[in-house]
Amino acid sequence: MRPRLFNMKRFHQFLFAVSLVALCWLAMMAVHELGHVVGALVTGGSIERVVLYPLAISRTDVSPNPHPAIVVWLGPIFGAILPLALFAAFPRRLTVLRNVSRFFAGFCLIANGAYIAYGAVDGVGDCGEMLSNGTPQWVMFAFGAITIPLGLSVWHSLGSLHQFINNPPVIRQRTTYLVVSVLLLAVVLGFTLSPR
Repeated sequence: MRPRLFNMKRFHQFLFAVSLVALCWLAMMAVHELGHVVGALVTGGSIERVVLYPLAISRTDVSPNPHPAIVVWLGPIFGAILPLALFAAFPRRLTVLRNVSRFFAGFCLIANGAYIAYGAVDGVGDCGEMLSNGTPQWVMFAFGAITIPLGLSVWHSLGSLHQFINNPPVIRQRTTYLVVSVLLLAVVLGFTLSPR
């Protein structure tokens, strides 16, 4: 009976980890696009469409876009800062929510930083817009050089991956199913509300 109980705990640990990473990916894209939306609204741009379809890379179409450099930069800036602020807002006594928000903050810092630093070389997505609007490559590399190590530092304070893997009971069944439920809700909303 004990091996079966251990296997269920291992299953919940695996389900939690996969669901949390998928949820962080979708939420990271949403926060990033929120930055573009705020940038467009603040600079007098008109938002045509925000795509948060779960099977596509997110994007915000703005036209007219009087200040494209501001709009394009507010995506990764919001995408990095807002999750950190969310993490800082959770009281220490809410350990599980605080740790999930800490993981999300680290994820967003790393994802936005890697996207901008890598895009400085190949001009993919927002990075092509940044380059065409006069952002020097070194600024994009510097953004990645700041955000990626900061994200790793935020993750480091969660403890070691080895410790997480070797201790499946640390993840409660209730927490796992809560994360899975939020992920499913995010996917349903993405399919329902976002144009492709």
